[in-house]
Amino acid sequence: MVASSAAEEIVLTADAAHRVSALLISPPGAFACYVLAHGAGVGMTHPSMQSVAVELGERGVATLRYQFPYMEQGAKRPDPPVLCHATVRAAVAKAGELKLPLIAGGRSFGGRMTSQAQAKSALPGVRGLAFLGFPLHPAGRPSDDRAEHLFDVTIPMLFLQGTRDALADLSLLRPLVDRLGKRATLTLLEDADHSFHVPAKTGRKDAEVRRKILDALAAWTKTLIAG
Repeated sequence: MVASSAAEEIVLTADAAHRVSALLISPPGAFACYVLAHGAGVGMTHPSMQSVAVELGERGVATLRYQFPYMEQGAKRPDPPVLCHATVRAAVAKAGELKLPLIAGGRSFGGRMTSQAQAKSALPGVRGLAFLGFPLHPAGRPSDDRAEHLFDVTIPMLFLQGTRDALADLSLLRPLVDRLGKRATLTLLEDADHSFHVPAKTGRKDAEVRRKILDALAAWTKTLIAG
């Protein structure tokens, strides 16, 4: 499938005091839409986010990526969780207008804010959560405390993680996924770090890793919808 990479600009209302930008790529014949949140340090227009959106479009998955208010304002400190959750809900509501099956999640911080929102109250129309590098703990401080809310998530979850991810120690992540049971799927990208970068000595390029990530995400989404 060949999809246009042209994105429609949208404005979302997170709450009475905050409006944020969003970008929708919806290829003809899309079978699902991924509501895609950015990580803590880069916004929705970062090349990595653009590549994910465009290449998912080529796989038949529409994307609605959006800014959290602090990123929209050019600030470095993330918003309080309650505002992030409201922003996630606004994006999901907008994506719901496409009348497509929805999955939600995103990069690192954005994926965690999405799962927190889902744990508190189900996101309407969202059938599963997909994490592009779930930030299980801060670098150098292994813990699975950040994952406690995941046990309140009752829909399927896909964890796409690099084996060298400093924010997700595999000795903690694997047992966590096992405890979550059938609702959780873990896909590991060999030698990839939290940004899905692989060392040059592997002989592989980041684009190759990204293809594997997006192939896995699209396949999981199709299976989820078919089930």
